[in-house]
Amino acid sequence: MTIIRFDSLESTNKYCEALVLSQVGDFTCYWALEQTAGIGQRGNHWHSSSGKNLTFSLVLHPIFLPADRQFKLTQALSLALVDFLSIFNFQFSIQIKWPNDIYVDGEKICGTLVSTRLQGTAIDSAVCGIGLNINEREFPSWIPHPTSLSILTRQEYDLETMLRQLLACIEHRYKNLKSGGDPEPEYLTHLMNLHKSARYIYNNQEITASITGVDTHGRLLLTTTDGQRLSCGMKEISFLI
Repeated sequence: MTIIRFDSLESTNKYCEALVLSQVGDFTCYWALEQTAGIGQRGNHWHSSSGKNLTFSLVLHPIFLPADRQFKLTQALSLALVDFLSIFNFQFSIQIKWPNDIYVDGEKICGTLVSTRLQGTAIDSAVCGIGLNINEREFPSWIPHPTSLSILTRQEYDLETMLRQLLACIEHRYKNLKSGGDPEPEYLTHLMNLHKSARYIYNNQEITASITGVDTHGRLLLTTTDGQRLSCGMKEISFLI
């Protein structure tokens, strides 16, 4: 495990994508105390005050994982974040909002963004960007339902200590995946709205549906109230929370 620290970067993911990743060791972490243009899912901006939270990208080389099973990496990463947050013994539920955002008691504490590069039928490299709210106490009004570790526990934390604990959780899940473990069953136990009726925007229209699972490619599976079965990618559906 290698940690490379920066005081400020535009985006750790952008920084990693400019590297020759074949020359970067497996499990190399690029950590920025400040991101001036952090990126979230769907190209959204990721807000984080300087020196308050964890914003980093982890370079992995999961060449053992076939390209058609790359969502298993996303599932393993999500479970590692659940493992980390479970250390603090919250009296709240920790859930994964598909595909890989983490919510505590219905409020968002972590966003992740995974991009992969393929070599033939295997994954050559993956850049896993993570933004985890640690010591942030005040958020801009445009951010819906945010929270942080400090808000939940009323304590302040050392960022490097938190980073190393989180990386240990990720390493454990990564090794389990490498040894043939399947993260999907446990991932589903934490999946927000699994088998629960909820509202979504699908193809620009509001629907009411229940999540039934995910397919092998990571697409969200739902059944609407009128019995229609849907298989949705990221750009096709959004949650109404």
